[in-house]
Amino acid sequence: MGGLNRRRSTVFRWLLAGIFLAACAIGAQAADKTIYLTFDDGPLPGTKNILSVLREENVPAAMFMVGLHAETSPSGRDLVAEAKAMPLVTVGNHSYSHANNRYRLYYSNTQAVVDDMLHANEVLGLKPIVNARLPGRDVFRLPAVSREDLSINVAQWEREWLDYELVAEAGFHLYGWDFEWVHGGDGKPVQSVDHLVSEIDHLFQYGRFTQRGKMILLMHDEMFQDRFNGRENLQALIGKLRGRGYAFGDIRDYAPSNP
Repeated sequence: MGGLNRRRSTVFRWLLAGIFLAACAIGAQAADKTIYLTFDDGPLPGTKNILSVLREENVPAAMFMVGLHAETSPSGRDLVAEAKAMPLVTVGNHSYSHANNRYRLYYSNTQAVVDDMLHANEVLGLKPIVNARLPGRDVFRLPAVSREDLSINVAQWEREWLDYELVAEAGFHLYGWDFEWVHGGDGKPVQSVDHLVSEIDHLFQYGRFTQRGKMILLMHDEMFQDRFNGRENLQALIGKLRGRGYAFGDIRDYAPSNP
């Protein structure tokens, strides 16, 4: 009888060890599957829906906002204030003018780029160090991470790199992105939620991100208007990613200076 009890005790310990190892594996897997939700160009139609869903789902996100839109959009300043009041939302700088969508011209004048970013700080009420994203450029300038925009050619980069450096020196932490939920000219999302999630799954299999296991997902506020079922799409995206084991990261913890 004593031998049977010892065997049972041994089996029980092995089962506990197996459960513990499985839990550790799940935890490690979750830690290696973090998505940072980022939204550009607000405040715009769609911003209100984004904030509402983020509040309901209790997930962090970065809202990179445009100073001109804050001044000219209906309820623009109110939306900036609402976003800044949400603890899990980081309001960032996405320039004042958004380069008027003429990026090469914009980056031909370094001091004007710096001034444009600083003017947006004034309008948005942001103080250094400010989390930011340059208009039209997938560039990182963080204390522990630096990366160039690989979509532009070397000659263009040679003309622009000083702009990035001096903007960073002016008190900005610059974030690019790893993947984009693409939208059309009218703001309508191109990929369905299911297609987007499938693409994200595929990319995590290869893990080719700026930081291992961390994907910065770029989206734009205008995609989440009512006419595009914006609330429903964002809720579905968050729900499906959660169901597949992804965690949502706070951009402020993306690349700490002293990990």
